[in-house]
Amino acid sequence: MDLGWLQVNWPYVWTLSFLIIDNVIRIVALFVVPRNRRPTAGMAWLMAIFLFPVPGLLLFLVIGSKRLPRKREQKQEAINHFVAQIAEREERSLVTPEARLSQGVANAVKLGRTLGAQPMLRGNTATITIDYELSFARMAEAIRDAKDYVHVEFYILVHDRTTDELFSAMREAVARGVQVRVLLDHISAVRNPGTRRTARSLTGMGASWAYMLPVRPWRGEYQRPDLRNHRKLLVVDGRVGFMGSQNLVDSSYNKPSNRRRGLHWKDLMVRVEGPIVLGLEAVFQGDWYLETGEYLPQLAEAEFEAERPGELDCQIVPSGPGYANENNLQVFVALLYAAQRRISITSPYFVPDGSIMNALRAATARGVEVELFVSEIGDQAVVYHAQRSYYEELLRAGVRIWMFRPPYILHSKHFTVDDEVAVVGSSNMDQRSFGLNMEISMVVHGERFVRELDDVNDYYRANSRELTLEEWLKQPLPAQLLDGLARLTSALQ
Repeated sequence: MDLGWLQVNWPYVWTLSFLIIDNVIRIVALFVVPRNRRPTAGMAWLMAIFLFPVPGLLLFLVIGSKRLPRKREQKQEAINHFVAQIAEREERSLVTPEARLSQGVANAVKLGRTLGAQPMLRGNTATITIDYELSFARMAEAIRDAKDYVHVEFYILVHDRTTDELFSAMREAVARGVQVRVLLDHISAVRNPGTRRTARSLTGMGASWAYMLPVRPWRGEYQRPDLRNHRKLLVVDGRVGFMGSQNLVDSSYNKPSNRRRGLHWKDLMVRVEGPIVLGLEAVFQGDWYLETGEYLPQLAEAEFEAERPGELDCQIVPSGPGYANENNLQVFVALLYAAQRRISITSPYFVPDGSIMNALRAATARGVEVELFVSEIGDQAVVYHAQRSYYEELLRAGVRIWMFRPPYILHSKHFTVDDEVAVVGSSNMDQRSFGLNMEISMVVHGERFVRELDDVNDYYRANSRELTLEEWLKQPLPAQLLDGLARLTSALQ
């Protein structure tokens, strides 16, 4: 019997199946990808999926959603409610009167409050430190004065020779009965040298500690792996706080590649006292609950009623996937539109979205002087080239670009508007910090603090060279192509 008709043309079947799957992926992507996503991000994802359907789909499944696991979202909602309760308690006597602020700044503060920020509180002091090792020494000194508790939360936290003084101070604090709690980001711990030593040190000293946003599927702990907690803060007894851009690690980050290039990081930390420390404490308590499930005792309001050591008005703006409306981005944009004379921005990773670019173009168009401080060299190739893709547009708009000279990476994150207000913290001006990372920023209203940041900018300017449009237009074609491709990938959120 001839059964030839039953023979299957497998190459034809596989080709047909591949074509069907390929087109199904593309068609489904048209309906799924753009939904509740920025147009730029949607177009970038669609381009990736249309060019490489199967790899693009797999990548989208891994990092295509900013949603946290449902249990974590429920905890985040509880945290936000917790912070709101503290804020309501503060409102009675500590909140800055709106009459103290210009209309533009008052609107930005009000906007932040609506989107989940804490109220602006009066009566604070703030001291800036840009010396890398000195900032560790000042944090260690504060820890050595601790009587009740020390709360430490950093994106990168490593026990090495540079941070040993700070670890010694925590060890001494535990030994005299002070409760030391520590949070550090899980993925950054895995990626940076010294993970095991750091864990042994924290456990050995008797500190309570936990990883933030752990990615350990075997323990049932998983979310989009590039959603990270990028905050840097320290609170001692609810009296003294530190926040800013600096991680707790050697200025070379202990990486052989950085040491070969001679790279060192330049950062900025701010020591604060006054009612605003309660805002930092609320952020730590929220993150501690998120990772451990443990509610910590709230600070007594009386501690702050009696102590208003300074003249600065400060507002804490926590942000991240737990806040639906990218509140740090919206507050930043509102402040940029409030500028009347000048804007100075420092950001190591400046990959702005359309709203930031529009705000800067509008500022220069109405006569506002705008300057941007960035590093001349980069430590992250894709982000570095994506940032460079904006230089021509910025220069043509009239923005002055200052490039901090190597071998330093200018890692500080802050900006000032006129002589009135400044923002410092952990947030870069890029789409990752606006949409993916958990960040903390502080809006500071006060001319003295702005003048101190002006002095910092003078130091940056003295150690930078200005990029001109004429120089930039001489960039070789391959470099322009690489910058453009990196800019496309930056939109994949």
